[in-house]
Amino acid sequence: MGEKVRVGIVGLEFGAEFIPIYQQHPDADMYAICQRTRSHLDEIGDAYGVERRYTSYEEMLANPSIDVIHINTPLQHHADHVVAALEAGKHVGCTIPMATSVEDCRRIVEAQRRTGQVYMMMETTVYSREFLFVQDLYRSGKLGKLQFLRASHHQDMTGWPSYWDGMPPMYNATHAISPTLALGGHQAEYVQCLGSGTVFESMKDAYGSPFAIESTHIKFLNRDLGAEVTRHLWAVAREYRESFDAYGAVRSFEWAQTAGGEHIVYLGEQAVPIEVPDFASRLPEPIQRFTRAGVYTDDGESQHRSFVQGGGHGGSHPHLADRLIRSVLGEVDAFPNAVQAANITCAGILSHASALRGGERMYLPDWTLSDLPPFEVALAEDVRPAWRDEVSPLGDTAVETN
Repeated sequence: MGEKVRVGIVGLEFGAEFIPIYQQHPDADMYAICQRTRSHLDEIGDAYGVERRYTSYEEMLANPSIDVIHINTPLQHHADHVVAALEAGKHVGCTIPMATSVEDCRRIVEAQRRTGQVYMMMETTVYSREFLFVQDLYRSGKLGKLQFLRASHHQDMTGWPSYWDGMPPMYNATHAISPTLALGGHQAEYVQCLGSGTVFESMKDAYGSPFAIESTHIKFLNRDLGAEVTRHLWAVAREYRESFDAYGAVRSFEWAQTAGGEHIVYLGEQAVPIEVPDFASRLPEPIQRFTRAGVYTDDGESQHRSFVQGGGHGGSHPHLADRLIRSVLGEVDAFPNAVQAANITCAGILSHASALRGGERMYLPDWTLSDLPPFEVALAEDVRPAWRDEVSPLGDTAVETN
């Protein structure tokens, strides 16, 4: 590998959002792009000045100069594209979900282990400013013992490609599942899911799934802790919302109910609206500006639907690109790596299976579980707050052990 990591991007709808980030990253070389449609390939290549262009994924993988492939193809192709890249000796970052079947997730885990290449699921939520904020609260001990987590992803898929029609909601639930597991470094042991309502009649046969909404409970491995996750794609009246709530013994965080609303931190029963800070300072200076929405195109109107509809993905894109580059350089571990991504993704896939079976408990396969212990805050598990009027909801809280 040269001084810089040479990046190839395949899939230039959502994928194009990352081109200027890699171009500005001090350790990356935005080396090549791939898109089946020549006109779109040239349009993007010309717009961003990327010279090496491929309409064939196989030809792109055959280029020995490319170090890492960033995959942004339709979700039904993720497994084949990831495995092919790993076996071609490329490191891989792939957009969510990892795959759409348990077997395909296992194929990726086995290919990563066999090749030793880096695999990272490019999950936006666990690099959003909201998640990083709550993670800081937890790791500083200000949440205290985690007691429960809740997340949701409500989205109307009107206008998206037809393969989304009738898709089981939990097949694409990583935005909601991942923060519940990632906050404390936990893993899903089993899931139990309820399917509710019905999608449009014309969609029911596409995947054999009738449910408009699926809501699952996740039991964490070796912990007295669980989470509830809700997901919908069709036939539900709701503004777009990716949300994440964390309930601790000392403090809790609740996501704003509506776009433009206020997030809330609770200290006991005291509710304080807060403005979540940006975390651009954690990034190399040249890409810090990419944590803010509206920077990928001059007119602000050419961004991918997921970026616009998702409110900019919480400033996560440059954090994802930086983590992938640094993991390829061996400076940090990829996160989520293949096993972690499989645990997250299979928790959703098996939740749908549970819903079809009336809420039957479904255990995660052993190969989705790692030996890594969860992150533990320095705070003792049995603390209780010594309430003081002068304690700020976001400041240090005095605690005493039982």
